[in-house]
Amino acid sequence: METKPLLSLDLPDIPLLKKGKVRNVYDLEKELLFVASDRISAFDVVMPNGIPQKGCVLNMLSAFWFDFLKNVAENHMVTADIDEIVSAHPALAKYREILSGRSMLVVKAEPILAECVVRGYISGSAWKDYRATGAVCGTKLPKGLRQSDKLPEPIFTPSTKAESGHDMNISETELKNNVGKDVFNFLKRKTIDAYEKARTFAESKGIIIADTKLEFGIVQEKIILMDEVFTPDSSRFWPKNDYSPGYPQKSFDKQFVRDYLENIGWDKMPPAPELPEDIVQKTSEKYLQAYEILTGKKL
Repeated sequence: METKPLLSLDLPDIPLLKKGKVRNVYDLEKELLFVASDRISAFDVVMPNGIPQKGCVLNMLSAFWFDFLKNVAENHMVTADIDEIVSAHPALAKYREILSGRSMLVVKAEPILAECVVRGYISGSAWKDYRATGAVCGTKLPKGLRQSDKLPEPIFTPSTKAESGHDMNISETELKNNVGKDVFNFLKRKTIDAYEKARTFAESKGIIIADTKLEFGIVQEKIILMDEVFTPDSSRFWPKNDYSPGYPQKSFDKQFVRDYLENIGWDKMPPAPELPEDIVQKTSEKYLQAYEILTGKKL
């Protein structure tokens, strides 16, 4: 079992296409290699220390969901099996130990520059928006909702896709203007369909998926699901047994880190403070627990 988080990846002879907050993307000519580090960001700033095994949780949980949701939407995953990855690309064999569990071979897709956010419960920025305006991203909601209440039906609340800094919430009309009516309708329908299927399954395992964000891309004029799906980085996971509307909820996701940073009064501007060891370990435990509950497997 890994004890030290992997913060940087050194694959000197593999062309690095992009380094994100958490993932490195490598160009393998006809395919891409996604490698999830143990870096963690909060409020769009990367923390100086990481979370052990977080990258493996993100990678293997995404692989689980891509397979689970393949009848809802096609996706970019080729394989997350290290044997298959190395067999297809022998130049990666010498990095097998680093890549195992945290890498995914994917088809190349042209990203649609939008975060497709769906919310089944009211929390986070949506709760702040609702208290101020009675609406979330322009969608009017019933009066009298409490924090963490389940919504009458899931709502689609897209945002911009920022390479750095903060994503910005936009209305459905703005997204429709950006991508066109047909693409917008497809994104909204598939986002909500995927959420409802995943939410139903997760709830049967004891986890409430309060909200999530999905990303899509285009391959040969076909829209596919890409990036990561229903992970503790991209979703709010709440333990069903502890659910109590009217308050913030216990969680299996990085809200635990956000809460710590809010409590110490950090101004959310770089540089980020170092996370204490107990926060690091508890966060790692939460990520691993979410994976095990949802998949029925241990990493």
